[in-house]
Amino acid sequence: MNNFLTLLFGELQRMKKYNIFTAAILVDLLWIGVLYFAKVEDITSLIPIIVYIDATAMSMVLVGATLFYEKQEGTIRTLLVSPISKSDYILAKIFANITSNLITLLLIYAYGKIFKEVNLNLLGLIGSVVLIAFFHSLVGFLLTFNTKDFTEMLMDMMKYTFIFSIPVLLEQMGLIKNEIVDKILFIAPTKSAAVLLEATAGGVELWRSLFALIYLVAASFLFVYIVLKKFHEFQVKEGGE
Repeated sequence: MNNFLTLLFGELQRMKKYNIFTAAILVDLLWIGVLYFAKVEDITSLIPIIVYIDATAMSMVLVGATLFYEKQEGTIRTLLVSPISKSDYILAKIFANITSNLITLLLIYAYGKIFKEVNLNLLGLIGSVVLIAFFHSLVGFLLTFNTKDFTEMLMDMMKYTFIFSIPVLLEQMGLIKNEIVDKILFIAPTKSAAVLLEATAGGVELWRSLFALIYLVAASFLFVYIVLKKFHEFQVKEGGE
């Protein structure tokens, strides 16, 4: 636990050093600007969409950014001879990401409560963001392991977004209305992410919420196993350059 907390603090410091937090805050201000210019007082339906984009896309980007920065600095090589466990290292990065995602959520939610009208379950939002960001941080690890540089990783992330995120986003915005498509989209983890966030406003059928929760929890356990296995190969490859 002490190693994990030390690593987590180090990750937060590193994100600050690399100006990742600064970039995240700028994105947050952009989202607040969108909400400000939205010609609606009740933004209950808008916040889950914004949080959905942030917790999926930004989680993947942040993992890729920090890993490639560390690759350039030679940090990955030192892990081969350090007493730090792979699980502590990976979890520290994931929870640093989650911290960034939660900051975004709280800033947007606070803005909505103060200047607009919001009817969302904050605790439900927090729990959903933690789970969604956890899973998509793992996706970010896998994308990074299979790419040579950050640009290539971003391209793969865009492919993931086009295949899994955009169709779900279009459905959430009401641009796709088809029950068959709705059921098919449950194959994608992003659909479960959207359902969990939508459920914080109420009105979502219980089976949909339970399926989404079980899906993301099970997928997260599976991806943790895969990432831990692949990370050793990644370490050896980087250490052998």
